[in-house]
Amino acid sequence: MVRLAFCCAAILAAVTSSPVAAGERLNRTIELLNDNRPAYGAFAFDMSLEQAMKISAANLDYVFIDMEHRPYDVERLRVFLLGMTNKRRIQEKGSLQMDVTPIVRLPTSNVTQTEVLAKQVLNMGAFGLMFPTTSTAEQALQAVRVSRYPQARNAADMEPTGLRGFEPFHPGMWYWGLGQADYYSLADVWPLDPNGEILVVIQIENREGVANIDEILSVPGIGAVMIGSFDLSTSLGVVGEVTGPDVLAAVDKVVSACVARGIPVGSTGPGLERKIMSGELLIAVGSNGIRPEERLRLEALRPAVKNR
Repeated sequence: MVRLAFCCAAILAAVTSSPVAAGERLNRTIELLNDNRPAYGAFAFDMSLEQAMKISAANLDYVFIDMEHRPYDVERLRVFLLGMTNKRRIQEKGSLQMDVTPIVRLPTSNVTQTEVLAKQVLNMGAFGLMFPTTSTAEQALQAVRVSRYPQARNAADMEPTGLRGFEPFHPGMWYWGLGQADYYSLADVWPLDPNGEILVVIQIENREGVANIDEILSVPGIGAVMIGSFDLSTSLGVVGEVTGPDVLAAVDKVVSACVARGIPVGSTGPGLERKIMSGELLIAVGSNGIRPEERLRLEALRPAVKNR
């Protein structure tokens, strides 16, 4: 459970009852993955208000908001996140849980840059971060560290030591619908903190990442892995051949390693049936979402998946 080592008792006392019911999840994607159920989502490259409104009403579980191939613009991100605030659904559900979890893909996994980038995005209210082209265990460890706050002395989940800076009043608290104490309690990485609501997604997109997959997955705090099949094809020298034998062999290696460790995994590219049958749980579909009957059909194809 996240507790800032330097968070004073006055801050904790400032908030009364929690708006989150016992056992309720704010992060729908974590809720699904924790139950070993597939989560269906899309990539958003258009950060317009209109696109945000469309995605908030789509039959999706998550959206990866791209700030790698599109400009890193925190103010545009703020507008997009506000556009995803579907007040009608909040009223209908009687819950703070968003139907579609906003997860932001950062511009880089460079260990010298991610600390600032992650802090700014999380302070806007993102429920997760995606770290592109993660090639080493060092990069994966940094991804986890920048996504969480420092823990209280002697906390059971003290490591990896968090690097996220403390700001008493940031927009993310308001966006989550929480006060200070509740936000700092829940803004930790899942599954390292079983109650954490932040999902750390690392992307395996090159030959080096595939070769180092076992070392990368040994880092505690990784919530999920997404394989970037298109960049992977480039790294392997077979540009665009995402269904070719070289790329599929690399994808299978990463998927098998993740499934063996109980870490949710997904991949870009075609072939929904193949992904489901191989044990993938993070399923990328189009921004129009997936029909309920298609969900049921695909879930019927699923093998038994190892619990975490």
